[in-house]
Amino acid sequence: MTQPMTDQEWLAERFEAHRGHLRGVAYRMLGSLSEADDAVQESWIRLSRADTNDIENLRAWLTTVVGRVCLNQLRSRRTRREAPLELHVADPIVSPAAGTDPEHEALLGDSVGMALLAVLETLSPAERVAFVLHDVFGVPFDEIAPIVGRSPAAARQLASRARRRVRGAPVPDTDLDGQWAVVDAFLAASRDGDFERLLAVLDPEVVLRADGGVARPGLAQVVHGATSVATNAMSFRHLVRTATRTLVNGSPGGVVWAPDGRPFAVLSFTVAGGRIVAIDVLADPDRLGRLDLDQVAD
Repeated sequence: MTQPMTDQEWLAERFEAHRGHLRGVAYRMLGSLSEADDAVQESWIRLSRADTNDIENLRAWLTTVVGRVCLNQLRSRRTRREAPLELHVADPIVSPAAGTDPEHEALLGDSVGMALLAVLETLSPAERVAFVLHDVFGVPFDEIAPIVGRSPAAARQLASRARRRVRGAPVPDTDLDGQWAVVDAFLAASRDGDFERLLAVLDPEVVLRADGGVARPGLAQVVHGATSVATNAMSFRHLVRTATRTLVNGSPGGVVWAPDGRPFAVLSFTVAGGRIVAIDVLADPDRLGRLDLDQVAD
């Protein structure tokens, strides 16, 4: 005979139905998969201790709880991070080049490219939370206000300031095959050491962001302009020879492998107007070790 479900089991089942949504909210706010999972887990702890009789809309309640947790994490991150914010590359969501798996599709939802996440990294914690909750997930400003500790009008201004910054993020071309053609041309030119061919596929204002973490501080850099980025690519062309084609946040990318078979870096390319406008490189071995890259290994 099947045992009746306890109240806690029933609550856990309802929570699991919203886990994917909550993880997507937290990832956009934090740009970190591990921190997003921590935020979701914290929301479960708070739910399990709450008086659920007062919760009319569980999804909305959990979304605001995750918003509060993420705001605290963002503020804490700012106080402890030593490197400049512009050198922090968000955690990439890496999938085989053949296609994004259903779990990753649910996490990404609408396009969450690395270039957009780079812009979100420049926002203040309150701006980021207000923008993500309102513009991405449709949470009203009167519900956002107590999360960020502002009036609804002030919360609206936070989102408005963030929106102006986000509008400056490059919008990738919609043709994935066309994007791949540009990225493949870049990788081939890098392997061949062909400087002119590199320049041909780079936007004049291209930006390269590289994050080597604490273990590789020498790799942390922001490089502006096609000539500088092409010069940088020439310096690392021996590594590009090991690159495996992948999708990174739904856009063309690659995993560069070290001689011992461990991942050395994840590359993400943003292609707009038929040229590469941004390259994001995560080379932090600690964070790379937490990514599931077995699925894209040769």
